[in-house]
Amino acid sequence: MSTKRLVEFLQTPGAYPERPGAIRLVQTHISWVFIGDDFVYKLKKPVDFGFLDFTTLEKRRFFTHEELRLNRRFSPDVYLEVVPISEADDSFRLKDDSAVIEYALKMKRIDEGKMLFELLRKGLVKKEDMVKVGRHLSSIYAKIASDEKARSFGTLDTIATNVIENFEQTRKYINGPISQENFDALESWSRRFMDTGAHLFDARIAGGHIKDCHGDLHLQHICMEDTGIFIFDCIEFNERFRFGDVASDVAFLSMDFDYNSHSELGDAFVDAYIEASGDSSMRDVLKFYKVYRAYVRAKVTSFMLDDTGLDESKRHSAHETAKKYYDLAYSYIG
Repeated sequence: MSTKRLVEFLQTPGAYPERPGAIRLVQTHISWVFIGDDFVYKLKKPVDFGFLDFTTLEKRRFFTHEELRLNRRFSPDVYLEVVPISEADDSFRLKDDSAVIEYALKMKRIDEGKMLFELLRKGLVKKEDMVKVGRHLSSIYAKIASDEKARSFGTLDTIATNVIENFEQTRKYINGPISQENFDALESWSRRFMDTGAHLFDARIAGGHIKDCHGDLHLQHICMEDTGIFIFDCIEFNERFRFGDVASDVAFLSMDFDYNSHSELGDAFVDAYIEASGDSSMRDVLKFYKVYRAYVRAKVTSFMLDDTGLDESKRHSAHETAKKYYDLAYSYIG
């Protein structure tokens, strides 16, 4: 099966039962996303980045079903079904399981202009909006159990593994987007918090706050349409990135508001979540997770600097973005 032929086929409106007027292709490093008038079809690329592996059809089938199952917790009206694609008469046919060569996730198209990131850019986000998001997220997480599997991700050993890994993977960026002084300060602060705060993490486990969460909860993954709040694109490909303290998800979105110079909106979101959930102990670990989340974003952006094919303009942009995230992480402990 030619992947190139399939991608070309899926860019033609006639490929789909809905017969959209046009199809727009958007690519990420792990997916092809085909956007029609009312529906979106998403295919996983056959790639292996270590932290995810989509190299076989069976793995893509499994993780496409996982993406459907996990995201339905947040937006059941958006995530619709997994669609098999079969070869047929030198072409391809959707919703045909006779000779399956690929699987697509079918979603209802949401209004890109109502993404929280876009609304914020236009100055259209109010504190009342973030109160709604906080309450909405609380109602979702209230339905997710903190079972034995989830609780194992809340242990100090697991948390320390993730945090220490971040510093090991970014040591080479010292005197680049992060200074030696800030690196040392962030590493020391994080290690000290874990050394002295073991009882806080134990309390979070005992309180039932370690769950199968979203894992990537930021401004570009929330849509506020008139018909409701839609949260999408949770991490399906790696449990270590998704399971954890609900405080880590809340901290991620709060940190993203800080990064975009709207801390007051992040504070309104956090306050609303805590009030609705009754999770007052979240404040004991919120700064720790905001540091962690800002640092992860800095790390991921820093990785772009290793791409030898990056032109000078994009390299400068990646450097400045990473520096801004490192600086934000440092500002929390300063």
